Amino acid sequence: MSFWSRIHCWRRSEMPRPSGIIIRVVLENTWRFSLLEASLTVAELNFLLEKSRVVNQNPMERNFHVFYQLCAGANQEDREALGLTNPDYYYYLNQSGAFTVDGINDADDYQETRKAMDVMGIGLDDQVEVMSIVAGILHLGNISFAESGNYAVPIDDEFLAFPAYLLGVSDQLLKSKLTSRIMETKWGGKSETVNMQLNVEQACYTRDALAKALYARVFDWLVQAVNTAMKIRELVSVGILDIYGFEIFQKNGFEQFCINFVNEKLQQIFIQLTLKAEQEEYVEEGITWKPVEYFNNKIVCDLIECRKPPGIMSILDDVCATLHAQTEGADVKLLEKLGQAALPGNQHYVGFNAGFTVQHYAGKVTYESEGFCERNRDVLFNDIIELMQSSQHKFIRDLFAEDVVSSTRRGKSSTASNKIRTQANQLVDRLMLCTPHYVRCIKPNETKKAHDWEGERVRHQVEYLGLKENIRVRRAGFAYRRPFDKFLRRYAVLTKETFPHWHGSVTDGIQHLMASVNMEADQWQFGRTKLFVKNPESLFLLEEVRERKYDHYARKIQKCWRRFRSDLYFYNLKKQASSIVMNKKERRYATINRNFAGDYIGMDENPALKSLIGRREKIEFAATVTKYDRRFKFANRDFVITGQFVYLVGREKVAKGPQKGQFIEVVKRKLAMEDIGSVSLSPFQDDFVVLHTTEYDTVFETVFKTELLNVLNAKYQHQLGRGLTVKFSQAITFNVKKEGWGGGGKKQLMFQKAGQANFPTLKLSGGKMTISIGAGLPSSTAPGRQAPRRPDAGRGQQKQQRPQQQQPQKQKQPGWGRPPVQSPGSRGSLKRRNTGDKKMSIPRGGQRKVANRKSKEFNPDFLKVAQPGAGAGRKAPPAPMPKRNRAPPPPPPSLPQCRAVYTYDAADTDELSFTVGEMIEIVKEDGSGWWTGRLRGREGLFPNNYVERV
Repeated sequence: MSFWSRIHCWRRSEMPRPSGIIIRVVLENTWRFSLLEASLTVAELNFLLEKSRVVNQNPMERNFHVFYQLCAGANQEDREALGLTNPDYYYYLNQSGAFTVDGINDADDYQETRKAMDVMGIGLDDQVEVMSIVAGILHLGNISFAESGNYAVPIDDEFLAFPAYLLGVSDQLLKSKLTSRIMETKWGGKSETVNMQLNVEQACYTRDALAKALYARVFDWLVQAVNTAMKIRELVSVGILDIYGFEIFQKNGFEQFCINFVNEKLQQIFIQLTLKAEQEEYVEEGITWKPVEYFNNKIVCDLIECRKPPGIMSILDDVCATLHAQTEGADVKLLEKLGQAALPGNQHYVGFNAGFTVQHYAGKVTYESEGFCERNRDVLFNDIIELMQSSQHKFIRDLFAEDVVSSTRRGKSSTASNKIRTQANQLVDRLMLCTPHYVRCIKPNETKKAHDWEGERVRHQVEYLGLKENIRVRRAGFAYRRPFDKFLRRYAVLTKETFPHWHGSVTDGIQHLMASVNMEADQWQFGRTKLFVKNPESLFLLEEVRERKYDHYARKIQKCWRRFRSDLYFYNLKKQASSIVMNKKERRYATINRNFAGDYIGMDENPALKSLIGRREKIEFAATVTKYDRRFKFANRDFVITGQFVYLVGREKVAKGPQKGQFIEVVKRKLAMEDIGSVSLSPFQDDFVVLHTTEYDTVFETVFKTELLNVLNAKYQHQLGRGLTVKFSQAITFNVKKEGWGGGGKKQLMFQKAGQANFPTLKLSGGKMTISIGAGLPSSTAPGRQAPRRPDAGRGQQKQQRPQQQQPQKQKQPGWGRPPVQSPGSRGSLKRRNTGDKKMSIPRGGQRKVANRKSKEFNPDFLKVAQPGAGAGRKAPPAPMPKRNRAPPPPPPSLPQCRAVYTYDAADTDELSFTVGEMIEIVKEDGSGWWTGRLRGREGLFPNNYVERV
């Protein structure tokens, strides 16, 4: 990389090993040519390190950040050991006058750098060596020279001590190698060595060459250490190339020439991959196209790096090869050779007596030839290498491990321009293997301040970056292109004809797709092998339709999966619930396979009822049941189970106050789980449940008895740590509530199997009620995924379909229905219940009623009719029902009549009240069990199991 990078590391875990670490490399230098390879791990490749920044900076620019970090962040012990003080003390740092940068805390960054080195597995000893070399470079810069007898001598030998100490060499040996050089000359077959004293300029060059070599080799060592720690594997990679751009100063030298050459190479890639390649693709595909003119900077790259005919770099290398020890006049000789070559005929080159001008794509840049040859040689003399190899520190000796003798025999060494040219071409080759994406940055000013906009500077950058030509090509061209087969494969999902397979030619399939989205003909075009889409909006249309299709299919898959999971959940839930009554109670064929909904009242839609329970109480089960009192009179109650309590909610008429005459919901009974002793049921298929408590018992009837037992048992076990006691008996004795002088005592329910009816008939006798019901499914019947088919043989009953009826005119509160009338007609199978609907289907024959109206159709919305003393709907009293005539006589001219065999008190205003023996005219009969009749000049509903036809 071209800078001292701060590597911020975040561990995925607390494990100390460096693998699996995410690395963010903060790019923070003006000359940035670095390629960051990111695959499963991270690799850093070093391209074109700007070594000259170590010894020289432009005005108001800092050196590499690590120097300032070390001065600001080292502790007192390290500062004394390394001889550190303020940055303005060091010549290599005080040339530009810039020591701090807004937004950068050098002390904190130093600690992060040290921490990153720890994470990368760099040991403490190696960290000490690295920081010692960094400090040694600073102290080297403070060695200055003066002329004494045409030779260079240190101005103050005191400045030699600290760099010699940090580098592990003798201060006198360091002085000697900086001010002299051993030259080897050959004459005939003999060789002779000469100790040549250096002048001030040569001594400064040798000092700076040592500083740059130390920095570059430490940097290479760090890159290798990071790559080793990250265990690089060359797989699919993502490269990040961060470049600053051209450097054009008042005085431009060899460094600016190299930087601008690399920028030319990268601009050439940009042109080749955007402007040139795109226009050539249109021509190859036969797309109607008017070429866009642009500047191709290949001619400038050839001017600089070409070998035949020789370019500027080749001529510079030839001049440096003939220099030997003589440097005077080398730059003049370079200009002479440049003038003698064919370069003056190039329109992008202009030479003059002190330098030359190159017409780069970014503009004209004038370079002064002074120092070109000396800097191009980039020679680290063997004396300096031998000096470092004599160091007491093995770390430094390993950095300079080359064989001096062999390198001398090889002859000509590589120059700086040759290295830069080689590395630039390697970088280009690597980039050409990638699919590039560009982010062009514009430098708005030289003040480095926000909201400071130099319009002319910005305009110039937009022009030389080729952005206008790129935009013209993009506007005139096509935003999207794909091979025919890939395009059809990607968007085949848009129509049924193309997905999953299109039977026909690829172009016909594409035309069918475009017609399906009504895309205009001028928005797309066929090439020879690719389809071209002009505007991004057209592509966005295709993508949006494709996204909708996938969303539609994804929802279908989710729906099927959730349905499967729901079926499996309810199946397991039914099995769990059935285990309570397995082999103990007969089952009902119509309800054994129904799904459990939990809330059969609609608590979310009934805030008044929910407020009685408590808004923070989670409702586990809620259903309207038929509750029987001590006289076996029935009333509707809402039976609610929460995590801690059982509630019985009814309705009462307000006697006083502004709500006088209105019915409100009240909690009739609240039971804690510990108050419940046991639950009793019969062994037959009836729906009666007796809840035994410490005070008095509750008798009720519900078709959801199995689900209710399952929920109650689960909450009971959660609260008390033991299962609920469930008893099964044909004779159930229960305690009744004491009310007045005659209250209290015990009552009894007697169950018997009689007939084939699936609905019970009730018979009262003193303190006992006898419930008779036909045989149900065997007690060993288990629920299945499919509801068992009802056997027709032996029942003598036909499958009854629920009649459809218009909605009654009278609006009632939801969730309350008339109790079921136990008619001898059979019930149909339950349909799947949707718990999300406000109006839920209730098992046929369980709890339903008919609205009072003239229509002959049946409407299940009659369940909304309210009744006093119960929930928002009522249930018909399950009283004993006499046998009906199997074949009723043809209707007489007048209305048929029936005689009351039981006394019935109306529970709502649309019902008839009657006593035993009264005659009622039958206006309409309904299969639900509630008939419409006329008594004493008034029409109303009455239960058909309280009467007998005459």
